[in-house]
Amino acid sequence: MAFGDGDATFRACGGIEGIQELVEAFYVRMDTLSEAKRIRAMHPSDLEVTIDKLARFLCGWTGGPKRFSEKYGPIKIPLAHAHLEVGEAERDAWLLCMEHALVDRSLPEDLKQYLIEQLYVPAERIRVVVAERAEKRGEDIAQEADRALEGGRTP
Repeated sequence: MAFGDGDATFRACGGIEGIQELVEAFYVRMDTLSEAKRIRAMHPSDLEVTIDKLARFLCGWTGGPKRFSEKYGPIKIPLAHAHLEVGEAERDAWLLCMEHALVDRSLPEDLKQYLIEQLYVPAERIRVVVAERAEKRGEDIAQEADRALEGGRTP
Protein backbone atom coordinates (compact mmCIF):
# COMPACT_ATOMS: atom_id res chain seq x y z
CA MET A 1 0.00 0.00 0.00
CA ALA A 2 1.35 3.45 -0.94
CA PHE A 3 1.56 6.39 1.43
CA GLY A 4 -1.71 8.27 1.37
CA ASP A 5 -3.79 5.10 0.91
CA GLY A 6 -5.98 4.33 3.90
CA ASP A 7 -3.92 4.30 7.07
CA ALA A 8 -0.61 3.42 5.37
CA THR A 9 1.06 6.71 6.28
CA PHE A 10 -0.22 6.55 9.86
CA ARG A 11 1.15 3.02 10.27
CA ALA A 12 4.46 3.89 8.58
CA CYS A 13 4.87 6.79 11.04
CA GLY A 14 4.56 4.37 13.95
CA GLY A 15 0.93 4.96 14.83
CA ILE A 16 -0.11 7.21 17.69
CA GLU A 17 3.17 6.71 19.57
CA GLY A 18 5.32 7.47 16.52
CA ILE A 19 3.38 10.61 15.72
CA GLN A 20 3.53 11.75 19.34
CA GLU A 21 7.32 11.32 19.32
CA LEU A 22 7.58 13.21 16.02
CA VAL A 23 5.52 16.12 17.35
CA GLU A 24 7.57 16.32 20.54
CA ALA A 25 10.78 16.36 18.46
CA PHE A 26 9.21 19.03 16.23
CA TYR A 27 8.63 21.37 19.16
CA VAL A 28 12.14 20.74 20.50
CA ARG A 29 13.39 21.96 17.11
CA MET A 30 11.08 24.96 17.30
CA ASP A 31 12.62 25.79 20.68
CA THR A 32 16.19 25.42 19.43
CA LEU A 33 16.40 26.49 15.78
CA SER A 34 17.19 30.18 15.34
CA GLU A 35 15.11 30.18 12.13
CA ALA A 36 12.06 29.23 14.21
CA LYS A 37 12.32 31.98 16.81
CA ARG A 38 9.48 34.01 15.29
CA ILE A 39 7.07 31.09 14.98
CA ARG A 40 7.93 29.86 18.48
CA ALA A 41 6.88 33.28 19.78
CA MET A 42 3.44 32.68 18.24
CA HIS A 43 2.91 29.72 20.59
CA PRO A 44 2.20 29.69 24.32
CA SER A 45 5.15 29.09 26.64
CA ASP A 46 3.49 25.88 27.87
CA LEU A 47 3.20 23.68 24.79
CA GLU A 48 1.18 20.84 26.33
CA VAL A 49 -2.10 21.67 24.55
CA THR A 50 -0.29 22.72 21.37
CA ILE A 51 1.56 19.39 21.23
CA ASP A 52 -1.68 17.52 21.87
CA LYS A 53 -3.47 19.38 19.07
CA LEU A 54 -0.74 18.81 16.48
CA ALA A 55 -0.34 15.14 17.40
CA ARG A 56 -4.09 14.59 17.20
CA PHE A 57 -4.30 16.46 13.89
CA LEU A 58 -1.44 14.46 12.37
CA CYS A 59 -3.02 11.17 13.44
CA GLY A 60 -6.10 11.89 11.34
CA TRP A 61 -4.18 13.66 8.58
CA THR A 62 -2.02 10.56 8.05
CA GLY A 63 -5.07 8.30 7.80
CA GLY A 64 -5.28 7.19 11.41
CA PRO A 65 -8.01 7.86 13.96
CA LYS A 66 -9.62 11.30 13.83
CA ARG A 67 -8.36 12.19 17.30
CA PHE A 68 -8.42 15.98 16.83
CA SER A 69 -12.13 16.22 16.11
CA GLU A 70 -12.90 13.75 18.89
CA LYS A 71 -11.48 16.18 21.43
CA TYR A 72 -11.53 19.63 19.83
CA GLY A 73 -14.29 19.48 17.24
CA PRO A 74 -14.07 20.17 13.50
CA ILE A 75 -10.64 20.92 12.07
CA LYS A 76 -10.30 24.39 10.57
CA ILE A 77 -6.52 24.64 10.36
CA PRO A 78 -6.22 27.78 8.17
CA LEU A 79 -8.86 29.67 10.16
CA ALA A 80 -7.25 28.66 13.45
CA HIS A 81 -4.09 30.42 12.29
CA ALA A 82 -5.73 33.40 10.57
CA HIS A 83 -4.99 35.76 13.47
CA LEU A 84 -1.24 35.18 13.10
CA GLU A 85 1.23 36.78 10.71
CA VAL A 86 2.23 33.81 8.58
CA GLY A 87 4.24 34.56 5.48
CA GLU A 88 6.63 32.49 3.44
CA ALA A 89 9.37 32.76 6.09
CA GLU A 90 7.07 31.45 8.83
CA ARG A 91 5.75 28.67 6.62
CA ASP A 92 9.28 27.65 5.73
CA ALA A 93 10.43 27.80 9.37
CA TRP A 94 7.58 25.48 10.37
CA LEU A 95 8.53 23.03 7.62
CA LEU A 96 12.20 23.29 8.62
CA CYS A 97 11.31 22.29 12.19
CA MET A 98 9.45 19.28 10.80
CA GLU A 99 12.34 18.35 8.51
CA HIS A 100 14.73 18.46 11.47
CA ALA A 101 12.34 16.43 13.63
CA LEU A 102 12.12 13.81 10.88
CA VAL A 103 15.91 13.53 10.56
CA ASP A 104 16.20 11.80 13.93
CA ARG A 105 13.28 9.46 13.32
CA SER A 106 14.03 5.98 12.07
CA LEU A 107 11.52 6.27 9.24
CA PRO A 108 12.03 5.37 5.59
CA GLU A 109 13.52 8.27 3.62
CA ASP A 110 10.69 8.14 1.08
CA LEU A 111 8.19 8.57 3.93
CA LYS A 112 10.09 11.58 5.29
CA GLN A 113 10.10 13.17 1.84
CA TYR A 114 6.41 12.36 1.35
CA LEU A 115 5.49 13.94 4.70
CA ILE A 116 7.35 17.18 3.97
CA GLU A 117 5.83 17.42 0.49
CA GLN A 118 2.34 16.77 1.84
CA LEU A 119 2.73 19.07 4.87
CA TYR A 120 3.63 21.88 2.50
CA VAL A 121 -0.02 21.88 1.36
CA PRO A 122 -1.68 22.85 4.68
CA ALA A 123 1.27 25.10 5.56
CA GLU A 124 0.85 27.00 2.30
CA ARG A 125 -2.93 27.09 2.72
CA ILE A 126 -2.47 28.74 6.11
CA ARG A 127 -0.16 31.33 4.53
CA VAL A 128 -2.66 32.05 1.74
CA VAL A 129 -5.63 32.39 4.11
CA VAL A 130 -3.66 34.71 6.39
CA ALA A 131 -2.62 36.85 3.40
CA GLU A 132 -6.20 37.00 2.10
CA ARG A 133 -7.52 38.03 5.51
CA ALA A 134 -4.83 40.70 5.88
CA GLU A 135 -5.69 42.04 2.43
CA LYS A 136 -9.39 42.08 3.34
CA ARG A 137 -8.64 43.92 6.60
CA GLY A 138 -6.62 46.46 4.62
CA GLU A 139 -9.52 46.95 2.20
CA ASP A 140 -11.96 47.32 5.11
CA ILE A 141 -9.74 49.94 6.74
CA ALA A 142 -9.40 51.83 3.45
CA GLN A 143 -13.19 51.77 2.94
CA GLU A 144 -13.75 53.01 6.48
CA ALA A 145 -11.28 55.84 5.89
CA ASP A 146 -13.02 56.74 2.62
CA ARG A 147 -16.41 56.80 4.36
CA ALA A 148 -15.02 58.96 7.14
CA LEU A 149 -13.52 61.42 4.65
CA GLU A 150 -16.78 61.56 2.70
CA GLY A 151 -18.57 62.41 5.93
CA GLY A 152 -16.16 65.24 6.64
CA ARG A 153 -14.44 63.59 9.59
CA THR A 154 -10.95 62.26 9.97
CA PRO A 155 -10.42 58.50 10.21
